[in-house]
Amino acid sequence: MSTAAYETHEVLNQPPALENYNLFTSDRALMEAAERDGAAWAKDRLTVYGSRLGDAETIEMGRLAHKFPPQLKLFDRFGHRRDEVEFHPAWHGIMSLIIGEGLHSAPWAEPKAGAHVARAAAYIMHAQIEPGSQCPTTMTYGCVPAIKRDAAIAAEWLPKIYSRQYDPANRPVAQKTNALIGMGMTEKQGGSDVRANTTKATPVGAGGPGAEYIISGHKWFFSCPQIDAHLVLAQSPGGLSCFFVPRWLPDGSKNAIHIQRLKEKVGNKSNASSEVEFHNAHGWLLGEEGRGVPTIIEMGTYTRLDCALGSAGLLRGAVSQALHHVFHRRAFQRHLIDQPLMTNVVADLAVESEAATALAMRLARAFDRAETDAQEAAFRRLCTPAVKYWVCKRAPNAVVEAMEVHGGNGYVDEGPLGMLYKEIPLNSIWEGSGNVMCLDVLRALQKNQDGLDAYFAELNSARGGDRRLDAAIAGVQAEFADLQEIEHRARRVVEKMMVTLQAALLVQHSTPAVADAFCASRLGGDWGQAFGTLPKGVDARAIAERARPV
Repeated sequence: MSTAAYETHEVLNQPPALENYNLFTSDRALMEAAERDGAAWAKDRLTVYGSRLGDAETIEMGRLAHKFPPQLKLFDRFGHRRDEVEFHPAWHGIMSLIIGEGLHSAPWAEPKAGAHVARAAAYIMHAQIEPGSQCPTTMTYGCVPAIKRDAAIAAEWLPKIYSRQYDPANRPVAQKTNALIGMGMTEKQGGSDVRANTTKATPVGAGGPGAEYIISGHKWFFSCPQIDAHLVLAQSPGGLSCFFVPRWLPDGSKNAIHIQRLKEKVGNKSNASSEVEFHNAHGWLLGEEGRGVPTIIEMGTYTRLDCALGSAGLLRGAVSQALHHVFHRRAFQRHLIDQPLMTNVVADLAVESEAATALAMRLARAFDRAETDAQEAAFRRLCTPAVKYWVCKRAPNAVVEAMEVHGGNGYVDEGPLGMLYKEIPLNSIWEGSGNVMCLDVLRALQKNQDGLDAYFAELNSARGGDRRLDAAIAGVQAEFADLQEIEHRARRVVEKMMVTLQAALLVQHSTPAVADAFCASRLGGDWGQAFGTLPKGVDARAIAERARPV
């Protein structure tokens, strides 16, 4: 019997999948930011990586890595303890891609002007396709300054960290082509208050920098237990200290790091996050006893940058999907993009995405220049937690709006919006939630005035470009005229700082349509509580065309 009798309809008016496109060349805001912030030399490489990420095969690998999450294997069939995590082959394919591109170490292994900016652009693109793989990548990137504190550890481990030959094998680092590093900070009773940690480290001998210690205790969040070593906070005789804790010991035996379970997370499904216990594990002190927080916080500075970059990337991914949809889907005899209210929605989303990209990339520029420029170093110290707070706080609502653009199809997990939706809250929580970031901004302000001076120097370069921006700059200055109860209003202060900085960047560097829309809505007060409320007079169609992923 012919199957035609059972066919109910022909599939019409469904947009094609957004695939086989270039994530770099189709993102004008990112291309422009990479060039102006110091990575014009990386244009060809970023173009190649953007093409690889947009390839249908890579997109499918990302989907499979999330569909088939890692599995914990505590024992082998004979009862021997394994403490291993098994991954779908798609995970290893994605990891080979991101490590091959050097996002875990390139600015350290191949230092040059604009190296952090070039990496930041690639990181924003990668987040749109498979963000789970960015967790081990980010932690490895952030660990390098801390590892350099110990000459012996650096000599053995940095060549492996710098290698781009991804090696997932579970064996001692000397037998591997590549090494990845993680961190173990938080415990059940303390969370962000790491000084409440109870894990103990006892010196094997006299102790001191580089010495061996025995570690006993637990970690409540221990990401990527499968990788080669972790920086771990533990209480030593001299106070909270930072230790380098490898999975395998120098004699070839397994370190006593026992996985208790993998976390059942809302999103971030491709990546393994765990709880572990240390049963007399061996670790080596990085820095001095009692200086664990300053030692590991430098790692946190780099990982906070990546939280902002990752959220900017996830936001761009969602907006790209929404724009692709409205330029193809028809309703009521017109393409969605031709319907004024929908044009307003996607233009508003595009403005939010470009502002996030500009802000995160400007911060990456400060990471490139902080070593030689005191003003950039001060800008980085103040603005890293502020940028992380604001970009990560704004992105979730925008992703939800992008999902709504698709209607019911946006809420189906077969498409990319489900992954982006479940992933987007993570960066706001990881490496310090919103309150922690805002309080860190206040600490930076209280420590010295240099950061605030650097911040206002950035704003002053845009003075006169837009009257609404000039008024906003005066408003931020007024926030610091009265410091009474500033902790109570810290979120509002940081919000004003970042929105004004975004406006300054867009007024100087973006198109008049984008800059006007941002200032009219975010600064001018003519904006509603939801996306899609840009005021009249804004060139919404031009904004949407600029952001369209083609």
